[in-house]
Amino acid sequence: MAIVKWNSAIDYVKGALSKPKKQNGHSHGDYLIGTHREAATTNPNCTRAYVKGADAYNRSTPVSSDERAQRTRFGAICKAVALRRKDLSKVATDLEAFNAQKDTAGGYKTLRQYLWRICAAEYQG
Repeated sequence: MAIVKWNSAIDYVKGALSKPKKQNGHSHGDYLIGTHREAATTNPNCTRAYVKGADAYNRSTPVSSDERAQRTRFGAICKAVALRRKDLSKVATDLEAFNAQKDTAGGYKTLRQYLWRICAAEYQG
């Protein structure tokens, strides 16, 4: 992944910078995408550039059992975080606990990060 640094005249670029040719309604070839993150974060690198080639998604090895287990765990924790954020019985206590720890050393800076760590600790896979 590349980090893009612009000169003072360009703040950021979003979207496709170059697109591939279309053949029979489908895109074939390489394209370049620029992204800019607008969410609040502590990371100063908010602009990225990605190049997608025609063969970018062809794996050379089969998916291992460890990789399948990690994918399953990740998906389960994502669902648990989404459900916990919507659970009205836990929202108030989660916000209170998050605010109490966020300014401490080693505290999580975003609510999503905090909930992710809680749900990851609760995960029984």
